[in-house]
Amino acid sequence: MSFVFFKKVSTTIVGILFIATGVFAQEEKLNNADSVAFKAIISGLTFPDKIGQGTKRLNLPKVGSGYELSLYGSSKKPVIDVDGKVYQPLTDCEVQLVFKLKNKTNSRAYEFPHAIKVTGQFRPQSGVNKQPFVIPSLQEWNGGNGSFKLSANSRIIVSPEAKKLLAPAADIFLNELKELTGHSALTIATGKAKPGDIVLSIDPTLKNFGEEGYVMNIDQTVNISAAYYKGAFWGTRTVLQLLEQDPAHSRIVKGKTHDYPKFEVRGLVLDVARKFFTLDFLKHYVKMMAYYKMGDFHIHLNDNGFKQFFGNDWNKTYSAFRLESSTYPELTAKDGHYTKAEFKELQKTAQLYGMRVIPEIDVPAHSLAFTKVFPEIGSKAYGMDHLDINNPKTYEVIDNVFKEYIAGKDPVFVDPEVHIGTDEYAKKEAEGFRKFTDHYIRFVQGFGKKVRLWGALTHAQGNTPVTSSGVTMNAWYNGYADPKEMVRLGYDQISTPDGLLYIVPAAGYYYDFLNVKRLYESWEPNQIGKEVFLMGHPKIRGGMFAVWNDHVGNGITMKDVHQRVFPAMQVLAEKMWTGKTDQSNWDAFAKNKVNIGEGPGLNMRGTVDSPTADGLVLKDDLTAKGGNLNGNKSIELPLKEIGYPYSVSFTLKPAQGNKGDAILFKSENAKVFMQQNDGLRMGFSRENYTDLFEFVFAADKSYKIMLTGNEKGTWLYVDGALVQRMEGKKLSFETTDGKISRMQTLVFPLHHIGDTKNGFFGMISDLKVYNKRLNESDIADLNKI
Repeated sequence: MSFVFFKKVSTTIVGILFIATGVFAQEEKLNNADSVAFKAIISGLTFPDKIGQGTKRLNLPKVGSGYELSLYGSSKKPVIDVDGKVYQPLTDCEVQLVFKLKNKTNSRAYEFPHAIKVTGQFRPQSGVNKQPFVIPSLQEWNGGNGSFKLSANSRIIVSPEAKKLLAPAADIFLNELKELTGHSALTIATGKAKPGDIVLSIDPTLKNFGEEGYVMNIDQTVNISAAYYKGAFWGTRTVLQLLEQDPAHSRIVKGKTHDYPKFEVRGLVLDVARKFFTLDFLKHYVKMMAYYKMGDFHIHLNDNGFKQFFGNDWNKTYSAFRLESSTYPELTAKDGHYTKAEFKELQKTAQLYGMRVIPEIDVPAHSLAFTKVFPEIGSKAYGMDHLDINNPKTYEVIDNVFKEYIAGKDPVFVDPEVHIGTDEYAKKEAEGFRKFTDHYIRFVQGFGKKVRLWGALTHAQGNTPVTSSGVTMNAWYNGYADPKEMVRLGYDQISTPDGLLYIVPAAGYYYDFLNVKRLYESWEPNQIGKEVFLMGHPKIRGGMFAVWNDHVGNGITMKDVHQRVFPAMQVLAEKMWTGKTDQSNWDAFAKNKVNIGEGPGLNMRGTVDSPTADGLVLKDDLTAKGGNLNGNKSIELPLKEIGYPYSVSFTLKPAQGNKGDAILFKSENAKVFMQQNDGLRMGFSRENYTDLFEFVFAADKSYKIMLTGNEKGTWLYVDGALVQRMEGKKLSFETTDGKISRMQTLVFPLHHIGDTKNGFFGMISDLKVYNKRLNESDIADLNKI
């Protein structure tokens, strides 16, 4: 039987809709008569307040002649889609709808919200399994009793009709299950599932869940069903997270979930131009982001430093374009780039992980890399980081650049969407900028691609039309692009507000670390700056946060960037997929999130758990391994590295003969060494940065060493006394009063002590490693032992 409970939209609610400043109910340049007419019609409309079981369709109330009412948006399309079809959820849920009332005579329209509660299939029960914790949270859950158990001989069963489509997902899932559980006998099979098996299948009847939604039934077996590849793959991420949190990596509570994203776009912008990130790092990020169902990896491929930090000389100012270019080989950065084949492979790998890589070529500002190769296309008026947009040569060069990566049947840029930049150009050239922007929208669209760009058209107001059809705008600052106006003009929006979501490491502005508690408690992608759009608005595609490496050469490493990204990734994955729910609780989330890592096989933060309260993770007197090093000896340790915070103590007795950088500790990411530099001194290197402590060691003398580190810096203690704190260093410049931080951080290398070619001469013993930063009292006590 179908039950629908109706509620009339009151005049009080209508008044709020029209006068509230918090929620944006769009008006399309309405005159007073239109506003009065819309208010009058809406106040007389009756909408259901609750939908009971059995209802298949939401019927809209009739409006007077000359007007048209439509369902424009839904916060939960798998429950109520924009055609008004109703799909029963597992449990009761609220759906926030956006309606559009249109005057058919003049095509003006008004949008307004209404929330409807939809009755679920199951009533709340006691004594059943509570919804398990994963990031992002499951949208719907109905608990069962008991738990599923994965065994050493469990199988991944792929249904026959889905074998070809889901083979890559099954392969990835199998390898990660083996990595997580240590069960090498796990296999992929077909046929009837047995207890302990995990079944992957494609079900076309689940299309209401969209490309990313899935249904998972956890019983004696785990059954993951979806209409599309991406949904099935996301289901495997949920299974992995659930298994990760079980101490034995084998049990999952029984129950059923319907899971799907609240927003389509959920991602990260990474500036690889002003700081190079290795291809391995990008591949690891694809895997980690997929683990949290973050589907968009936006890679900012070209940019430059600030001229004032390079002697006010554009020729000396750092710039980089990170792709191999056959058209203009001299454009490719010499200090780090990706070949076209590598970048294409990265994108195709991302697709197998349910993700899309969005490449960005940023023009016409942030463009010093282009003008260094072609000085004639640099702006004489606004600086060489601006292209001369009035010069035909500029169009010729940039056309060729884009064409190299988007032309052909198998283009370098794989995804259907390409980002063209268009950010922060001189305001005086608004009309030229608008012409330039429109040209590259159409140019890229001409190769069958959709376009993304940075919001700039409020800053660059003018009369020159700029194409909006099929164009998505990263809404980063409302002063550059008023999101209300951009939506009215037809641009889709990705919420990327700089005041909340910009990480600029160690810069002293925006955020070094995002305020994740504030974001968890008070932000969702429908909020862009001070503007809050109706939940479910179809023009708000989702959100992204960004890392901008503005200060070139500031000592920030890939590890440091990751230290900033990871906590934000966890929180924003939650906010962009699930959003705020009745179960949202920061304290509970903060407590539970520590039990979920970066994904099977990944530990970029170098976290090491300790079985003891003192944080000790490794203790080795090194005598059995021969801690007496002779310059060509290497001792392998069970840990590769330890990340922030940490403390590493050892006894050191240098011998005569240490030359060059005599290795004490090393990993693939860093090294700690002794160097003859005005005496024998200890230092460390990571990436292209090297730092030396001032303390001078004497040969043939024993020292008790303690090195402690966190995301702010590295401290050296000798014989229990702090001798140097590497933290808070600033770089000054002759041509500006401005300074930049120079970070002196170190993820401590532990894979090897010594080196077979350039090792330390002397004795190392009594090694202790802690996963916390010991205080002065602890260090003093250790020195007494």
